[in-house]
Amino acid sequence: MIHVTTTCPDLDTARDQAGAAISARMAACANITPGLVSLFYWQGVVEEETEVQVTFKTTADTRERLIVLITDLHPYDLPVITWEQVETTPESTAWLNQEIGAHP
Repeated sequence: MIHVTTTCPDLDTARDQAGAAISARMAACANITPGLVSLFYWQGVVEEETEVQVTFKTTADTRERLIVLITDLHPYDLPVITWEQVETTPESTAWLNQEIGAHP
C-alpha cells in the first residue's frame, strides 16, 4: 500500500480532491485531517498557515496517475505531494486492490 499525502488550504478543497480520487478509483480511501499548522519558507519569507492534510491510500501502480490528478485539482502554485510505502494486513491489501481495480 502507498500513502500519498498533500495539504490543502481548506476542508472543501480536501474533500473535492478526496472525492475525485475515490470516484476515479485512484484511491480506495482518503483520510482528511483538519487544523494542521504549517510553517514554511515561501518566496524568501517564513509563512504560517492553517491547512488540511489529506492522505490517500493507493497502490504503486496507481500512484503516478493520482499525483497528476491531485496536481491538476490543487489550488496551490506548488503543492507538496509526498508518498511512502506502508505495510498492512493481507486483508487490507486485498480490499485496496479490489476497490481500485488493481491486481496483486
